[in-house]
Amino acid sequence: MRTFRAAVEAHDLDAVEALLAEDVVFTSPVVFKPYRGKAVTAAILRGVARVFEDFRYVREIGDPDGRDHALVFAARVGDREITGCDFLHLDEDGRIDELTVMVRPLSGAQALAAAMGAQFDRIAEEAAARSQG
Repeated sequence: MRTFRAAVEAHDLDAVEALLAEDVVFTSPVVFKPYRGKAVTAAILRGVARVFEDFRYVREIGDPDGRDHALVFAARVGDREITGCDFLHLDEDGRIDELTVMVRPLSGAQALAAAMGAQFDRIAEEAAARSQG
């Protein structure tokens, strides 16, 4: 999905949020239970933007006119290199209603889990503020 990729690469998190469906389901690579809703997903993505360094998409997979897309990325969390993939599904209105992220290797996923854990309070505050406003 070119608009999502362009917004992420431009660090335009408001544009990323605008692409999310209200009932989006976000599945994290490091937490078992999915997160539901635009406010919490947007807050998580803002946290990820604070944690990932040298983030870049390296490949797109999927039919440009289809509803399923995969964006392969590379990034760093601290001294750990990460390779991952954002799997996106679009609803009938073209909004992202499913976003699943997978990362490797295990040491990178562990570094990501620790870094995101340190963001938890801020993510919760941002999600609460967005769901009220």
